[in-house]
Amino acid sequence: MAKISFHEITKQYPGTSTPAVNAVSFDVAEGSTCMLVGTSGSGKTTLLRMVNRLIEPTSGEIVIDGKNVLQENPIALRRRIGYVIQQVGLFPHLNIAENVRVTAEIAGGWTKQRLDERVDELLELVGLPPAEYRKRFPRQLSGGQQQRVGLARALATDPAIMLMDEPFGALDAITRERMQNELLRIQRDVQKTILFVSHDIQEAFKLGEQIAVLDQGKLIQLGTPVDLLAQPANDFVRKLVGGDSILRQLEYLPVIDALENEPETVSSPPWGNVPTILSDATLLQAMLKLLETNAPALAVQDKDTQEKLGFITLASINREITHAHGHKTERTETAI
Repeated sequence: MAKISFHEITKQYPGTSTPAVNAVSFDVAEGSTCMLVGTSGSGKTTLLRMVNRLIEPTSGEIVIDGKNVLQENPIALRRRIGYVIQQVGLFPHLNIAENVRVTAEIAGGWTKQRLDERVDELLELVGLPPAEYRKRFPRQLSGGQQQRVGLARALATDPAIMLMDEPFGALDAITRERMQNELLRIQRDVQKTILFVSHDIQEAFKLGEQIAVLDQGKLIQLGTPVDLLAQPANDFVRKLVGGDSILRQLEYLPVIDALENEPETVSSPPWGNVPTILSDATLLQAMLKLLETNAPALAVQDKDTQEKLGFITLASINREITHAHGHKTERTETAI
């Protein structure tokens, strides 16, 4: 695993008046997925491509595990960073096994037997049974299957870092969701440090442990999906992440935001024996469980200690959402 640190990283293209990326600083923790989001032209892809030096920064530093990438050989650097793009870029004249192992062959140091084993491991990992797909050619695969091969190829040399530039953007909605689920499953198994560009906020919320919001080359906010929904840095972030959407708040805000009782009063609940829900559940999950069980409340338990933290009701969920919208309205009116 590897940590990525951006220190005042800037890219100014010749002949332009403003930088494409403007003094951006933040860290991506090792083994985590960080999503880069923002409007078109906000600097997402430029920032991503400076990590493996497909684009050279104008100033600043990008540090991976204590080493400035600008002091490394760019070819050697790229060989140890996986790179997945929307246009998969499979070689049409090579079969699937050959496409997957090409990066490992270029890197060198692999025996033929180990390469064959690695190809089979990776095809299994991305959900393509080797016996069925190893000898096929890209033209015989669907778009989603080709994207899986591209992901397998990027993982071939077991890189600590993966750069992903809207890799699922050209897929239909059903295939896109399947690939997102596949990436989540793979990430649970292999724990790479992933920097992922997306224009889809729903995708960013689903895949990202942290989200970096860019606008006009500047980092506007860095945080978890809940941070961005509950405490957007400004009106731009609020609109981008759908902070005004009640459904989105229900989908992502945790139940502990809407506790009915304080911890010291939970020893004498007014609702008697009610169903429980874990503290990392969302308000939407709590609301659906309340409606499904027809219970007056749910007891909220700490997901680690199982300690009872309080209770949640339909009324407390409604109060939390109303309160959140009230604060947003106040901020907007103040700004006006």
